Amino acid sequence: MSVFSAVLTGFAALVERLADLIQPLFHASAAAAAIVLVTLLVRLLVHPLSRAAARGQRARAALQPRLAELRRKHRRDPRRLQQAVLALHAEEKVSPLSGCLPGLLQMPAFFLLYHLFSSSTLGGSANGLLGHRLLAAPLGGRWSDALADGGVFGAAGLVYVALFAVVTAVAGFNFARARRAQAVATAAGTGEAAQVPGLAAVGKVVPFLSFATLVTVAVVPLAAALYVVTSSAWSAVERAVLQS
Repeated sequence: MSVFSAVLTGFAALVERLADLIQPLFHASAAAAAIVLVTLLVRLLVHPLSRAAARGQRARAALQPRLAELRRKHRRDPRRLQQAVLALHAEEKVSPLSGCLPGLLQMPAFFLLYHLFSSSTLGGSANGLLGHRLLAAPLGGRWSDALADGGVFGAAGLVYVALFAVVTAVAGFNFARARRAQAVATAAGTGEAAQVPGLAAVGKVVPFLSFATLVTVAVVPLAAALYVVTSSAWSAVERAVLQS
């Protein structure tokens, strides 16, 4: 058995154990609830890094007056401006991309869930987790399966309608916060986008990234979609609290 297969089997055992423990509360949807609990556990483990990223963001905000001064000093030399800004970040040990680390560290759990609920066998035996459901929707199924079995408003389709509604609400909340933050930075003339190479383009795209989650939920197995939806909702609340 490969290392990945061993990890996948251990992860499956964790989900099954949690499902058994909470089965009296959630009945046939116990495995789905277990996936939500695993997601929350992962987010709790990553939370210290999220707090550090929030502190880094506040540190970057504190540098804005010095960045504005550099813009005035090197306004006719964009190359020297970029070098000066990068040097300032290095001197203050502040990274404009430090907030990416919490998201990257969550990816292994997502990929494990994706593979776990995309595999018909596990450790040489049939994958019993594929028989679990969230209400009427199989955890190993996809939106296309729900559409083929009853359509958008069929029993399984309505599960996805609910997930899409949650993702849309979270994405709208994130979009509004990101646009407000950009508007404030632009009005003050202290945004980082103009000084850090490539960050301007990233800043224009970031507010829309939350809506890309809709595509992810539509194409991955329902178990992985549950992870994405739960993690996205956690991120929105966590960011609002840490940045308040």
